[in-house]
Amino acid sequence: MELPLAPEWQTTTWFNVPEPLTLSGLRGHVVLLHAFQMLCPGCVSHGLPQAQRVATRFPDVKVIGLHTVFEHHEAMGLASLRAFLHEYRIRFPVAVDLSGPDGDPLPRTMRAYAMQGTPTTVLIDAHGRLHRQVFGVHDDLLLGADLGLLRAHAPSPAEPPAAPTIASKDSCAEDSCAV
Repeated sequence: MELPLAPEWQTTTWFNVPEPLTLSGLRGHVVLLHAFQMLCPGCVSHGLPQAQRVATRFPDVKVIGLHTVFEHHEAMGLASLRAFLHEYRIRFPVAVDLSGPDGDPLPRTMRAYAMQGTPTTVLIDAHGRLHRQVFGVHDDLLLGADLGLLRAHAPSPAEPPAAPTIASKDSCAEDSCAV
C-alpha cells in the first residue's frame, strides 16, 4: 500500500533557522515533526525532551518543532515562545503554525494533518510520505524502531550528511544558566 504524501506545512514565523523550511525542501531526509504547545504539560515534560534526544542522537533525522496553538492564544505569543525556546534550550528548527481561517480555532497545519491535540509526533519518510502519526507521548522504543526502519530505507547520501542546523549555544548548561 502506497503511503500518502504528507501535507506541506503552513507556517508564519521560524526560529533557529536562517530561512523557513519546507517539507518538499527536506526530501531525501527522514523528518520528525513534533507538534506542541508551550503550555501543554505532556509536551514540556515528555514530547519536547524526546524530540531533543532524537535531534542529538540521530543527526541525519530532521527534527522540526511546530508550535500549534489551539487554546490560550493570548498567552502563547511570539515573545513568549522565543523565551520558552531559549529557557528550554530547544535548538532544532521550530515553526509557528498559521492560524485557522475565519475564526477557526485550529491552526492550518494541525487541521491538514487531522491532529487530535498536542503533543503529536509525525514521522515522514525520505520520500515525503506520512509514515506514522501519534497523539500523546510516543513510546521511546517504538519511536526508535520507526526511526531505524525509516533511516534504513532512506537514500544513502553521496557524501556524509551535513551537521544538523542548531542555534548557537549560550551560557546555559544542562542544569543551570549563568549570568
